Amino acid sequence: MLKHKKYLPDFIFGSIDGLVTTFAIVSGVVGASLSSSIILILGFANLFADGFSMAVSNYLSSKSGQDLNHDMSGRKPIYAGFVTFLAFVLIGFVPLIAFVFNFGKNSFLVSIILTGIAFALVGYFKGLITNKNKLFSATETLLIGAIAAIIAYLIGYWLSGFGIK
Repeated sequence: MLKHKKYLPDFIFGSIDGLVTTFAIVSGVVGASLSSSIILILGFANLFADGFSMAVSNYLSSKSGQDLNHDMSGRKPIYAGFVTFLAFVLIGFVPLIAFVFNFGKNSFLVSIILTGIAFALVGYFKGLITNKNKLFSATETLLIGAIAAIIAYLIGYWLSGFGIK
């Protein structure tokens, strides 16, 4: 089904982390009652800086593994890093869509719905490829994202109570 199944962990890792961190930023900013422009600034900064960091970390980790095994092929770590970055940025963009297209007061609700769908689809895809229970995999991934978003929202709300804006 997937030509390069060996890169599935990199895709799943990048996708989930991109969704979690970007939606956590969205949730934290909303919890703190800050503006949509701050969501966009922090969201895009996260997409590219954290996506780059994840890709480079995955590349260096993969390269270290190959070095330990005396495997001289450097293409695999490069592809692993690239897949991680691409998945992080593309899938991690989902929580920002509602703010980019300015759904106004409904932006956070639209972001929640789109991000929830994305979490479920990534989890379902993971279950499909790994021949695991697809519903469990989708639910597990969605739950992880929801917990991270709730934590970020509550921290943003709590910090805003101290006048931190």
